[in-house]
Amino acid sequence: MFDVLVYLYETYWRPDACPDPAQLQRKLTAMGFERDDIQDALTWLDGLAASAQAVQSQSRASSVRVYTDDELDHLGEASIGFIRFLATAGVLPPPMREVVIDRAMAVGGSPMALEDLKIIVLMVFWSLGEEPDALILDELFVDPEDRLIH
Repeated sequence: MFDVLVYLYETYWRPDACPDPAQLQRKLTAMGFERDDIQDALTWLDGLAASAQAVQSQSRASSVRVYTDDELDHLGEASIGFIRFLATAGVLPPPMREVVIDRAMAVGGSPMALEDLKIIVLMVFWSLGEEPDALILDELFVDPEDRLIH
């Protein structure tokens, strides 16, 4: 599913640039993606669209987030730490953070791989028509081992 999401991000500059679901499914199939991955991604994107629409009317005031036991188990330490990092850096306001958590909880597997969470964060920005700044893109795309220290 995450390969499909990355393809959509790289191919379409915003969600409304995507073709209708039936045409998109045909295109993704022609690109060689598995049917189950395509269906999972499209279902996940429907949930993202609903969450993103709800966020656009919410305030960006600060808040404290207390994670449920299910969220702690599902997200894992690395993902929660990354979410906190983004929130503390001021690039992931509370409403967007909630969308990230909601969409992460909609994906199977525990604990969530940090690389998968980074794709989710990227897709949340994409769905809201916002582009993360260069430093955040660096965090989302570059492995820490590959960074050059000057």
